Amino acid sequence: MAVAKVIEISTSSNKSFEHAINEGIARACETISNVCGAWVKEQKLEIKNGKIVEYRVNLQVTFILESKKTVTKKVETKKIEPKKK
Repeated sequence: MAVAKVIEISTSSNKSFEHAINEGIARACETISNVCGAWVKEQKLEIKNGKIVEYRVNLQVTFILESKKTVTKKVETKKIEPKKK
């Protein structure tokens, strides 16, 4: 049985919405394993002097969670001295 997690990321581009989406997905895949899908939740534009200067996109990115690997860790113990009265 697979279990997935969804995170939301924001990305922007001065070229296009498509470029912003591609950059966001590429970055997510660099930092997260098992990316399997995305949903474009929101698109926004920044406009200055009547011209589009930035395309902004909020993406919900889905990835499959990996099973936890067993890690053997040495536990360090300290001897605790009783308080002197």
